[in-house]
Amino acid sequence: MEHYRIYHPEIPAFLSACAETPSLQRLMHVGMNCGCEYTSFPRFAGLLPYSRFDHSIGAALIVWHFTHDEKQAVAALLHDVATPVFAHVVDFLKGDYFRQEATESGTEAIIASDAALQRQLSLLGLSTEDVSDYHRYPVADNDSPQLSADRLEYTLGNLLNYRIRTQAQVQAFYDDLFVGTDGDGRPELVFRTEETAIDFAKAALVCSKIYVSDEDRYAMQILSELLGYAIRAGVLSEDDLYRDEPTVIAKLCADAKTAAAWRNFRSCRTVLCADEPQTGGVWRQIAAKKRYIDPLIANKGRVTAVFEPLREAIGAFLEKPQTCWIAAAEAQPLPEE
Repeated sequence: MEHYRIYHPEIPAFLSACAETPSLQRLMHVGMNCGCEYTSFPRFAGLLPYSRFDHSIGAALIVWHFTHDEKQAVAALLHDVATPVFAHVVDFLKGDYFRQEATESGTEAIIASDAALQRQLSLLGLSTEDVSDYHRYPVADNDSPQLSADRLEYTLGNLLNYRIRTQAQVQAFYDDLFVGTDGDGRPELVFRTEETAIDFAKAALVCSKIYVSDEDRYAMQILSELLGYAIRAGVLSEDDLYRDEPTVIAKLCADAKTAAAWRNFRSCRTVLCADEPQTGGVWRQIAAKKRYIDPLIANKGRVTAVFEPLREAIGAFLEKPQTCWIAAAEAQPLPEE
């Protein structure tokens, strides 16, 4: 899903060189949709390939476009190098449903151990410390619900991938942005016009609802259970989680039990909901992190301050309970250990 031209006319040579290193190349085979794209749920059918590599390039280009700072752009490029296979599914595996940050801790070590990447950093006069924590650079990352390059990229990418907005509409969102400051004087991406900011925030909320939809939460939970089963059975190791998805899928398919479980996971297409678990099937009650964006409008404050319908919609989204029991009609329990 190469939509880079939305963000900047070309990829500068220093970013291309960093992107060719092993740590970044691995991300070409780690998806942005957390394993959901492997299921048969209609919501995820027909999604275009959208990898953590695509997202990383996009986030770096956004930072470069708005700051022309190599240090900040490279930090944005590298922010996902510690992402495991199926991304936040491994957060589910580790019990980190709400923060979904358990998989970020290895970033500095990965950068430091990639000799090719270290050579590129040296040529740029940058250190591992300069680029291993993109949270230091507010245009690259900031606290939710503010707008940062990271949050902007995956939102625009998913607006295209889920066909919520056209490329022309996404380009219009992007072209309306500039670097302003938040209430504390820190840099933040800000919309020039109220109408564009409202439309973006409404579209972003559609994505937010997909990220915690019944199908999404169920797919991530069931896949995390399959990974845990495969590790306990010796089919996978913890290190395998930090390889790539084709490698892990091949290992799952090489073992009869995990191959059957993987095929069953892929067959899931019909979501069921109930107030309590039903007889038969694989029922789960799953709560997960809710994300949303409340961007700034130049000289007017955040969208929720000027547009009450969105403030109410976000409030309803945040208050909606995640207490229902979910199953896929096709799901079968994992084999006995």
